[in-house]
Order: sequence, then structure tokens, then C-alpha cells
Amino acid sequence: MFSTRSGAARLSLVVVIGLIVLKVVVAVLTGSISILAQAADSFLDLFAIVVTFFAINIATKPADEEHPFGHGKVENIAAIVQAMLIFTAGGLIIYSAVRRIIVGATVELTEAGIGVMLVSIIASIFLSRHLLKVSRTVDSVALQATAHNIAADVYSAAAVLAGLIAIRFTGLNILDSIIALLVALLILKVAYDVLRRSFGGLIDVKLPEAEESTIKSCIMEHGGELVGFHKLRTRKAGSWRFIDLHLVVPKYANVEQAHNLCDHLELDIETRLSYTSVTIHIEPCTIECDECSVPCSLRETGP
Repeated sequence: MFSTRSGAARLSLVVVIGLIVLKVVVAVLTGSISILAQAADSFLDLFAIVVTFFAINIATKPADEEHPFGHGKVENIAAIVQAMLIFTAGGLIIYSAVRRIIVGATVELTEAGIGVMLVSIIASIFLSRHLLKVSRTVDSVALQATAHNIAADVYSAAAVLAGLIAIRFTGLNILDSIIALLVALLILKVAYDVLRRSFGGLIDVKLPEAEESTIKSCIMEHGGELVGFHKLRTRKAGSWRFIDLHLVVPKYANVEQAHNLCDHLELDIETRLSYTSVTIHIEPCTIECDECSVPCSLRETGP
């Protein structure tokens, strides 16, 4: 039920809404800016999850006449929107924390704050792990961004928890604002990481070296049937990988042989790399037999 793109997004929605309600109530009761910062962060997570939910519904639509390459880049756009929201949250928290340091404020009912932070940490750990697992299974950039956002909540909530415990035993209320500033810096770091990962898909950055090596390995396994390859180009849009290359075959290979070779090669690549579209351009060899190991009639009669 929750192992699909949309199911994972729905689960995130329910959990985050529950955490927001808890944090806002406790922040009002205690007067803690660090808990309020956590609530603000969770609220932006909620907005990001809503964006992700709609983005996933669009991204999973099949290619159509107007979008022959599919709608995958919508996920990258959604992840960038999330990053912008996280940057905004970090800035607002920094402003509020600095203002509290200048004005001064006290924190009350720290036990309630400690309790809600423990609940937040446990819920966020399980949710982020589940989202990351699903994002890897379905190869979703938007879900991965959400998973990292939720994971950042774990670290920031742990910092808030430590601050509240320290306030409870020392009475140093300024620690609340200092912890809020640390949380904000962590949030900004997460925003930068999400932005960096997502922006590459919009400008058609090539696939990682490990994936390109897999593609080359698939091609070389057919070394006895082809002369070589060149002009390998790769890119990714959302969860979909797009690969195109020029394949050099023996000069006298017929159309059926070349077609069967391409079909076999495409199947090999798509088996090893999920959500892949492969385009192959066939070229005849240049009759440089000394550079070729493919057996053919030309080699048998040639120089």
C-alpha cells in the first residue's frame, strides 16, 4: 500500500501533518523558538510533500504527442521547489532566533517539549527510511528529496531535544535560540544538497560513471558481432534514463542482423538499468580490417 510512489507520498502526508499539530501546540505551551522552528520546518515539509505528490502523478504519465520523452523532469522541478522552500525555512528560523537572542525569552514546560521531540525523532526516522527505500526502488528524484528533508528533521529534532534537556537542568534559555540557529544551518545544508542533485537533471548532466560503465560493458559483451561504438550520450529525466549511441557493424551485415543485434543490446541495457530508453544509430565499418576482430567474408578474402 505504501510501497509505491503515490502510497509513500500519502504516508508522508499523514505523518507530517500529525507532527506539525504536535509541535505547534507544544511550541505555544512552552514558548520555545527551537520547537517552533521545527514546526515551521515540518510545515514546509508538508508543502513539499504536496508538491511531490502532484509531481509524481504527472511524472508517471506515459509519453504523449506533446511530450515524446515523457514527463520525468517534473520530478526534478518539484525537488528544486522543495529546495527553495527549505532555504526559506532556514532563513526564517535564523531571523526568529536572532530576534529572540536580542529580545530575550524564557522556555516553560520543557518536559512537554522533550516528549514531542522524542516522538518526532522516532516518526521521522521510520518515515525517512521508508521513503528512501521506495525512492530507490522506483528511482524517484522527488521522493528521494522528500526522504532527505525528513531525515534532516531527525538531526534538527535531536539538536532541539538536547537543547531542551540542557535548559531543563541549567535554566539557560539562550540555548533555545542557539540550537535554533544550528538547526537552521543544517536545514540550509540539506537545501543545497537537494538543489545540486535535482538541477543536474534539468540541464541534461550525463549518467554517473558507474552506470555508463554498465552500458559500455553491455556493448562489449557483443564484441564478436560488432566492430565498435562511439558518440555515447546519456541523460536522465526524473526516473527515466535516455541513452543514444552509434554502433559500428561489419560492412556486409544485413538489415535483419543489425536489427537483431540492436534489439539484444537494448534488452541487455534495460535489464541492468531500470526505466531506460535506448536509441541506436547503425553505421557500417570503414573496412579497416586490421582494427577489427569480427569474422566476415571481407576479412577472409581481404588483405
